[in-house]
Amino acid sequence: MGNAVGGAAAEQGVGGPAPRAVVAENVRRIRLARGMSLRELSEATGVSKALLSQIERGVANPTIEVLSRVAAALGESFLELARPRMAGPEVLRADPDGGAAEQSVRMLFGSWERRRFELSEGWIPAGTRSVKNSHGPGSVEYAYVVSGTVTVAAEGWTVDLGPGDALRFAAEHDHVYTTGPDPARVLTLLSYDEL
Repeated sequence: MGNAVGGAAAEQGVGGPAPRAVVAENVRRIRLARGMSLRELSEATGVSKALLSQIERGVANPTIEVLSRVAAALGESFLELARPRMAGPEVLRADPDGGAAEQSVRMLFGSWERRRFELSEGWIPAGTRSVKNSHGPGSVEYAYVVSGTVTVAAEGWTVDLGPGDALRFAAEHDHVYTTGPDPARVLTLLSYDEL
């Protein structure tokens, strides 16, 4: 199977952005999504506009107390401010030694966050392309190919997967699954931000 093509897709194990940059991006993104000005956020938090501007530019090193007040004023958790957004898919290839032992367990992906989820098993006929799908802001999709081959494509990246391969990606954008010459069985888990 080929590796991810295009965009920022990467194999598992690539490090993430610096925490200050993550907080800066998230505070600005959430504030703008809420339609708040820096002045309004300053009034709601008791934090100066200058410090808030520095936080959003990634030049300040705010205390946990300040970030907690900012999170509360934005209606988010501290965790949401510190969570890096997925830049591209994470691909985990099949274990070539899988099944060599009498019994084995392989962790594919883990998360310490409290999120709601849906686990599904899909049977996709040969040569089929799914409809474009997205699952809302902050959603993450996990896919595990049990049999057959599938190509998963989203904005800026395409990944070919075979039996035993796994994929994790931000599912807030449209994406499609396309099978190869044989039918495929795929397990998917959709993870959503906690309500």
